[in-house]
Amino acid sequence: MLTVQNVVKNFAGLRAVDHVSLSLSQGEILGLIGPNGSGKTTSINIITGLLKPTAGRILVGQVDITGWAPHRIARMGLARTFQTIKLFSSLTVLENVEVAAVSAGLSRRKAKAQASSVLGELGIDRLAEVPAGTLPYGEERRVEIARALARQPGFLLLDEPAAGLNEAESDALLETLAALPHKYGCGILVVDHDMRLMMRLCQRLHVLNYGRTIGEGTPEEIRHNPAVIEAYLGSSKESSHAAT
Repeated sequence: MLTVQNVVKNFAGLRAVDHVSLSLSQGEILGLIGPNGSGKTTSINIITGLLKPTAGRILVGQVDITGWAPHRIARMGLARTFQTIKLFSSLTVLENVEVAAVSAGLSRRKAKAQASSVLGELGIDRLAEVPAGTLPYGEERRVEIARALARQPGFLLLDEPAAGLNEAESDALLETLAALPHKYGCGILVVDHDMRLMMRLCQRLHVLNYGRTIGEGTPEEIRHNPAVIEAYLGSSKESSHAAT
C-alpha cells in the first residue's frame, strides 16, 4: 500500500496542498483530478521526493519515506512519468528503456531483455531501434511509460499521460494502461484532464480543488458529486457526457 497521510505543502505563504490523504493498493488504478493549480502535480512531486512536504507523511507499506531523496524512493518501487516528456533524444527507444532498467539495478544483459519485453507488452517493439528524438508525440508518451515500467515498480505515477493526444490515441492509451496492473501487479496513480479517459480507466477518483480534497469515490459517485460538479466537471449533463 502507498499511503499519503495529511500532507501539506506551503510555498512562500501559499498552501498548494492542504492536508491531503489518499491510499493506493497494488493492482489498483486511482485517478487524481481537479482544476489547474489544484495541487495534483505537487502531490506527485511530494510522493516521489522532488519536493519535501511541509507536514504529513508518505509510506510504502510500513516504511516512512517522507523527505527521502528521489533515488531512494525509486528503489522502494515507485516510478513516474512527467508532464514534460524527458526522453534521451539521441538514444534509440530500446536504449532509453534499457537505461531505466539499469538504473533499477539490472545488469546490461538483463536490462536489455527487460526493455525488449516491456516494449513488446506495450506494442511498440517495432520502434526499438528508432531514435527517440524522431518519434511523434503519442509514441513518445508510450516510450516514457515503458521506461517507467522497466524499473518493475510496485507503484506507477503518471502525470498527464494523455496530454496532447487525440481521441484515437487516448483510446489506445486507455487500453494499454488498463492492462498494466494485471500484467505487472503494480498500482497506478494517474493525473490527467482527459475525463473521457479517467472515467473509464480508474476504479476510484480523488478530486482536489485549491489543494484540498473535495471528493473521493467511484467514477459514478464523482460524476454526481455536487462539489466536484461545481468546481470541475461543470453541469451534470456535461459530466455525464465525460463519463461516456
